[in-house]
Amino acid sequence: MKTLGALLWALAAVSTAEAVRRSLSYLCGVCLNGGTSIPSLTTGEHIFCLCADGFEGKHCETVKGVHCYEGVGLYYRGTVSQSESRRTCEEWDADTRERYLSSDINRGRHNYCRNLHYRRRPWCNVWKNQQLVWEFCDIPRCALSSNTLTNLTVSHSVESTCGQRIRRKQMKIVGGTVATVESHPWVAAIFWHSKAKQSFRCGGSLISTCWVLTAAHCFPDSSHKAHHFSVILGKNALNETEQNMEQTFRVEEIIIHEGFDDIEGNFNNDIALLKLEPRHRKCAEESTWVRPVCLPPPWVKLQPGATCEIAGYGKEKYGLWYKSQYLRQAQVNLLADNVCRHRDYYGDMITDNMFCAARPDWSQDACEGDSGGPLVCEIDDRLFLFGIISWGDGCAMEFRPGVYTKVANYNRWIKEKTGLTSIIGGAM
Repeated sequence: MKTLGALLWALAAVSTAEAVRRSLSYLCGVCLNGGTSIPSLTTGEHIFCLCADGFEGKHCETVKGVHCYEGVGLYYRGTVSQSESRRTCEEWDADTRERYLSSDINRGRHNYCRNLHYRRRPWCNVWKNQQLVWEFCDIPRCALSSNTLTNLTVSHSVESTCGQRIRRKQMKIVGGTVATVESHPWVAAIFWHSKAKQSFRCGGSLISTCWVLTAAHCFPDSSHKAHHFSVILGKNALNETEQNMEQTFRVEEIIIHEGFDDIEGNFNNDIALLKLEPRHRKCAEESTWVRPVCLPPPWVKLQPGATCEIAGYGKEKYGLWYKSQYLRQAQVNLLADNVCRHRDYYGDMITDNMFCAARPDWSQDACEGDSGGPLVCEIDDRLFLFGIISWGDGCAMEFRPGVYTKVANYNRWIKEKTGLTSIIGGAM
């Protein structure tokens, strides 16, 4: 009986193993283009395919954007294999396939155009004058919708003017342009005061009449005593005062996020609130130069490649001993999360409370002194504060994009601390 039982158990094991093998073989083949089969927890049978980036369909059989690319083409998965100069692309080498293309078509064993290093659009390597060089590919950009963020229509009360501005002609932040405060009327200049002097500390963003949002790291150690700080709104230049435009307030309270820490050197939960002290029972008054920015709805997702704006009074070049005297602005593009978390960028220093942005040619970036300032993106002719300038390695350095606090993660925290009934742009 013992021998027969053992034999039956062995036969059952063989049968089970064969069934598992067949099942695994089926599951591996049902999802195409690097897709992963998601099985049932009870039966082990296939339920659906989790597709790799750039693919869709029941079996991940459909390539998104075959004939064009969106944004800067980070997710382009088409099969164009020709450069702009009509040269045939070379196959990607083994190291590139392993590091960047493991979830691509045939695990990257192809010569199709891709954007692997956050250049301006998809590219490939070609032979030119007996040298292997890279060139952009002959692929059109997809037609743009009204905005490059998730399609969204935001309703506002008639009274709400958050995120609206008046643009003025700009004159020729790192690599950016001098801007007038009318273009960024929510920008706040935060100053620290001692008995002997007043010095500029950080930027910030006006989110309602009495509240400014900024970065927590602007208030290190014991320096966050409210009476040592003031906020000036409507300021074009740090060393000039324009009384008809500017509004100055003492800071009544500084609220730093309870989870803020710099143990890993990455300023996690880098967000703080400043409560302005009213003058004659009033805080900020709306004008051409002073107006709140809208806070982003929590369900909105930023799409990689979307163009947003940053503004601040920071250094115009890394290593300079002085900051810009004038408000400056620059445009940056949002990076995909997996790009910024790649080991060639910042790796595991990036948390879910952060995102990265840069220029495809690395020419524009935030720099020292811009901390706490806004990264705003436009939706339906309004500007939304999606990011707070937080940290980065150097300024406008290749593979070292700016890192921003993800404001949408903190909507509930902002509402709890400020008591604002609506935080998607408080009316003045």
